[in-house]
Amino acid sequence: MKDKINDAFKAVTTLIKTHPYYLLLLLPCILLDLSTRFSGFKVTFGPIYDITPLLFTILYEFLFIGIAVNLRPLAGKILIWIMFIISFFLFMLNVIYYSLTNFYFSFNLLLLADEGSSYIWDTIVNTNPIIYAVAAVLLGLSIFIIITCIPHIEFKKKTNFKGILFVIVVFVIMHLVIPLTYGPANKELTWSSFKNKRNVYNEFSDVNKCMRITGIFEYTTRNFYTTFIKSKEKISKDDKAFLDNEYSQKLTDKNKYTGMFKDKNLIILQLEGMDSWMLTKDNTPNLYSLKSESIDMSTNHFSLYTGGGSTFNSEFAVNTGYTTPTTFIENVYNLHSNTYDTTLPKLFKNHGYDVNAYHMNNGDFYSRSANYHSWGYDNYYSLKEIAKYSDKFEYELDRNLILNKDFNEKIFNHKSRFVDYIISYTPHTPFSTHDRVGKLLAKLNFGDKVPDMDEEDVAKMMASETDKMVGLLVDELKKRDLYDDTVILAFADHYLYTINNKAVLEKYKISRDNRINNTPLFIWSSDIDHKIIKKVNMQMDILPTVLNLFGIEYNPAHLIGSDILDGKDGLAYFSDYSWYDGKTYVSNGKVTDGKDVSKSYLTKTSQKVKNLINKNDLTLKYNYWFDENK
Repeated sequence: MKDKINDAFKAVTTLIKTHPYYLLLLLPCILLDLSTRFSGFKVTFGPIYDITPLLFTILYEFLFIGIAVNLRPLAGKILIWIMFIISFFLFMLNVIYYSLTNFYFSFNLLLLADEGSSYIWDTIVNTNPIIYAVAAVLLGLSIFIIITCIPHIEFKKKTNFKGILFVIVVFVIMHLVIPLTYGPANKELTWSSFKNKRNVYNEFSDVNKCMRITGIFEYTTRNFYTTFIKSKEKISKDDKAFLDNEYSQKLTDKNKYTGMFKDKNLIILQLEGMDSWMLTKDNTPNLYSLKSESIDMSTNHFSLYTGGGSTFNSEFAVNTGYTTPTTFIENVYNLHSNTYDTTLPKLFKNHGYDVNAYHMNNGDFYSRSANYHSWGYDNYYSLKEIAKYSDKFEYELDRNLILNKDFNEKIFNHKSRFVDYIISYTPHTPFSTHDRVGKLLAKLNFGDKVPDMDEEDVAKMMASETDKMVGLLVDELKKRDLYDDTVILAFADHYLYTINNKAVLEKYKISRDNRINNTPLFIWSSDIDHKIIKKVNMQMDILPTVLNLFGIEYNPAHLIGSDILDGKDGLAYFSDYSWYDGKTYVSNGKVTDGKDVSKSYLTKTSQKVKNLINKNDLTLKYNYWFDENK
């Protein structure tokens, strides 16, 4: 057997040496693949010249050409032309779709064909003419190469089934080997899984990353497989009945805050690492001023910390009303193919708002471009993709979110009412004046005479940079006559768990249990009186609270959280099923701190937590809303 395999490889090698036309015949599809991936030059995940997608492309051509040469001449020639026609069609489909949406085509779109059919023609007509010019050149060159090569290809006089079988076996073996070039996948849930190529390949959810690391042929094949063939775990009758019951409740809640901010603009500030002890009058005067004039819900607000990435988990919770799953392992940035009909951007867009998101980092990070698109945002804007700075760490200075002229115009220049979702960055590890943005910021603040600063001092200095951005934002609102028509909601994505010196946290916070997750949350408008809300709340409660304040109708049963201002008792729960109601902290079914409670209350509340976690997880796991809307 070994000798036969060696003989076969020698035959292939000899064939290529004596007939270079076989190699030349690979060129059209390689060019189409490279051109497809190059069209997504904005995608920063993996270089275009990466070897793995090229290996996949060559492998698929080996399959088609290998089968073709083992057929009779007419059948072999037809197969070669079919291969090229399919390749060219895939090229055109992806580059046209990407040019208008910044995403490659996915077969998931066919499941929603009715929604997109109305603008297919407009898409084709409005595509950048340069794409058609490049396509014409590639088409002409490819046809010339194929016409030149085919007369020199040696086809079989009759179909060689053994040869075809050999080609298929080699294809299958190599198809199993090539993904090994990505390296191993993460075995556990980590925040950085989105950076691991093998994770991206296995999950195959982010279309842009997948196209970049696999090439057009493997991308199309695997996308088709994951969409239509890959077996998906079916929801059990009990789980389906549970969700049907949860979502069947027709709840309507109105209170004295309903519609308070109706028709105003909204700016949401997600403040990276802005722990409660960092937001003070001396350290962050602009944020402190807004907080002291706001509806302040910080006393018992909790931001969930999860191993899947707390920053993006907060984005997910505020925008969708759901949170990172507890009962199964999945990073929420892989869930953008789910159906979300009650997201913050979609509901505001239904009321005529422009809805856009802004951050320093590229859209590939946490697959934000894909996620913000699926949630319903008009655009996700990255400072890195718009601005040019000589020092790469200038992007990490929050002030530049406002000072950059192009970014500034996108944030403030709207023709209608708007929602701006702005994510800050500067208070980010490492907290040192000798590295990254800490070093740059220290130089800007102190010149060449930087004082000795420990982690706590550096963290506060970084927080003051975020505060500078907030001050610039408020000044810009006044300058553009938007000050009295705009509401600002500010919250922290997580407590500062990234600081190495945990003694700092112990100095300022309850650190013995999950209450360490206490972070700021407040909502400001120039025409309201300061009010402190002590009700326990968490990230999932932000969406229903905002919707009620802006008079946007929704079904509370369709969300996990509840309106913080509804006057009812609040509850915060965590991934280990512990919970806190403002007076009692319960862990492992037992009161571990605070006021003692009755056994019935303990059982009832613990069951409520379990139901909320199940509702959250089952909805996300089985894409419940998509199934219901089909």
